[in-house]
Order: sequence, then C-alpha cells, then structure tokens
Amino acid sequence: MRLAKVIAPWCGFLALALLGPGSVSAEDAAGLPGGATSLRETHGDWVVSCSVQTVDDRTGKACALSQELTDTKSGQRVLALELRPAGTSVDGTLVLPFGLTLANGVTLQIDDGQAGSPLAFRTCLPAGCIVPVAFDAKMLAALRNGTTLKVRTTRDGGGDMQLAISLKGFAGALDRTAALLK
Repeated sequence: MRLAKVIAPWCGFLALALLGPGSVSAEDAAGLPGGATSLRETHGDWVVSCSVQTVDDRTGKACALSQELTDTKSGQRVLALELRPAGTSVDGTLVLPFGLTLANGVTLQIDDGQAGSPLAFRTCLPAGCIVPVAFDAKMLAALRNGTTLKVRTTRDGGGDMQLAISLKGFAGALDRTAALLK
C-alpha cells in the first residue's frame, strides 16, 4: 500500500457536522492566513486542512489533520484518519473498509509499544466503517515521538489485518492545526 497525501472527500463533511450550535463564533472564523476561506498544507505524511464554513447562519473554522492509505493496485482507500485538536487532547475519526469483524473492534499501537484497549466501531457508512478516537496528552506525546501508528483489526471470516500510519510530520501538522484554530 502507498500513502496518498490527499484529504478524504468526507473530511470536510465530518468537520462541518461537528460545528454544533454555538461551537464557533464569527470572530473565530477570521483567522486563516491572508483572509483565505480554505487552506491545505502538507506536513510530512500528514495533511492539514482548514476551511471557513457557514452552518445555520453561523460562520466558523473547521480544521483537521489527516492521513489516508490507499491500495496501490486498486487505488481504493483502505484507511483514513482525521484528527481535530481540542485543548490538550485530540478527537478524531478512523475510517476502515467493509468486511471486518466489527465485534472485535480496533487496537492501536505506537511502534513496538503496548497495544491499547480495543476501540469499538460506531457505525458503517458508504465511506467505510467508523471508529471514534480520542488521544489524551500522554498519548499525544507518544505519537509525537513515534514513527508508526499500527492499526489492528480482524477480517470477517478470520485473519488479522494490520495497517501502519506514518507519524512523519505528525507533530508539525498537529501544532499547525492547533495554531490555525486559535
């Protein structure tokens, strides 16, 4: 598999959906460099994207860092991860393909460290099966210093599936996203 340095088409939709009532104000929207209404930057293997969006007459910024893995033969996405800084933590969404044993969940592991507890799938949509993720300050420090985030799950019918997300550029992308949200 190769790393595709593109934002998944659903990223903007997820960010827009997260703009709940009162979540951002018009004052927060003014802040993209040069008065731009959207921004996209590459930081190593990560992409930072921001856009000014209006929902129910409220304008706000939606910013995230993301990475997508695609199959080199088919070109189809096999994994996408979108993260949004929230103070000292990060919330996000992991999207995996269909054909997985949903009851087993997903485990995450940084490099050769200890694997975390299984994370539950939330639902499956046309884009794939969704796993909400949340990283606290301790996990973020490990991600900043790591090289690979391993994602493990089980294929339907048996057999493990392991995917690797590069952490090259993660720290810079996270810092830039947080700065754009200020």
